[in-house]
Amino acid sequence: MECDVQVQESQPAGLSDTSSATGKMLFDFWYPAGLSRALRGQKLVKAMLLGQPLVLGRDVNGRAFAMKDICPHRGIPLSCGRVEGENLECCYHGWKFNVHSGTCTEIPSLTSDSRIRPEKIHATHYPCEERDGYIWVFMAESRSSGVNPPPVPELPIPRSGYRITHLSADLPSNVDHGVIGLMDPAHGPFVHQSWWWRTRRSIHEKQKTFEPVPMGFRIRTHTPSANSGAYKLLRLYGDEITTSIEFTLPNIRIEQIRIGNHWVVNRAVVTPIEQNRCRIDFCAAWNIFPWVPLVKPIFNIFARKFLRQDQGTMEMQAEGLRFNPPLMLIDDADRLGKWYFQLKNAYVRSRKTGLPMEHPLSEPITLRWRS
Repeated sequence: MECDVQVQESQPAGLSDTSSATGKMLFDFWYPAGLSRALRGQKLVKAMLLGQPLVLGRDVNGRAFAMKDICPHRGIPLSCGRVEGENLECCYHGWKFNVHSGTCTEIPSLTSDSRIRPEKIHATHYPCEERDGYIWVFMAESRSSGVNPPPVPELPIPRSGYRITHLSADLPSNVDHGVIGLMDPAHGPFVHQSWWWRTRRSIHEKQKTFEPVPMGFRIRTHTPSANSGAYKLLRLYGDEITTSIEFTLPNIRIEQIRIGNHWVVNRAVVTPIEQNRCRIDFCAAWNIFPWVPLVKPIFNIFARKFLRQDQGTMEMQAEGLRFNPPLMLIDDADRLGKWYFQLKNAYVRSRKTGLPMEHPLSEPITLRWRS
C-alpha cells in the first residue's frame, strides 16, 4: 500500500527523541486491579499492578480493600490469611492488620509486659474504590509521597437505563507498546479485518483535528468513518452520528458515540502488570437495541474477537521486540504515539523538578493518514 505520510524528523528512529521514559510504569495514578464481582464474601483475591503483589478483599461491611500481599513480619503472602471484621489475619503468626489503614492491631505472641507497640507497625495498604464494576487501586510511589488521590476514573455515562460489559486481554509487552498499539489509527484494516468491521479495500484518507486536554488529548467531535461496519449498524438509529475520542495519562482511552438520545461509551485501559506484561481492561455501556434478545452476549462475542486480534498482534510483535530493535514513529499516523511519549516524559520531569507539566500540544492540530 502506498502511504501518504512521510517521516518529518531528520533522524530515522522516531522513538529516539521521545523515549527517555520508555517502559517506565507510572505511579500515583488509579489502576483497575480486578472486577468487583470477583470479590465475594470473605474471599481474598491476588492481583499484580506495576510489579507489586496485591491482595484484594472485602471487610465485614462489604467495603473493598487493597493491601500489598506481603506480611511485614516474615514476608508470607497475606492472601494466605483470612479476613476478620476489618482486619486481615496473617496465617503464619496471627498478626492482624487493619485493611483500610495497614496498621497492625494485634500480635498474639506478645506478653503483657512487652515494649513492642503493634500500632507502630504497618503493612502497606493502598486507597481502593469501586467504580463501573472495577476495583480501582491508587498506586502511590511511596507511603511518604504526599500525593492525595484524585477522583477515581469514571465511565462518562450520559443517563440511566443502560447495559454494561467488561472484557480483558493479556498482552506480553510493556505498557508503552500496549498504549501506542491501543491508539494507533492505521492498523485497523490489517489487524481487524472482518466482514463486520472493515477490510483492506476500505482504506481511504482520513483527516482529524486533535486538541489538548489536561494530561492528554482528544479528537474533536466528528462524524465517524464510513468504512466501519459497527458504525454502519448504528445508522439504524439515524444518520446524525457523532463520536469523540480522548486519551489521558497514564493509560485511558474513552470513546463516546451519540445518535440523538442514543449512545455508546467505551473505555480501554492498558493496565501495567509487570515490566513486560500488561492487560487491556475494556468496558462498554450503551442504551441501544434494548429489544434485541441476548444483545450483551452477542456484543461480547464480537468484542472478544476484536480484542483477541489485538492480543495476537502483540504476541507476534513480542517475538521481534526480544531483540531490542530500533523502532520508528512516523507522522502523521504515529503522531499520537509521539504525543504519548512526550506527555509521559513531561509528567516524569514535572514530578522530579516540581515544575508545572509542559503539554506537548499548545493548540489544536489537524492530522491526515490513510486507514
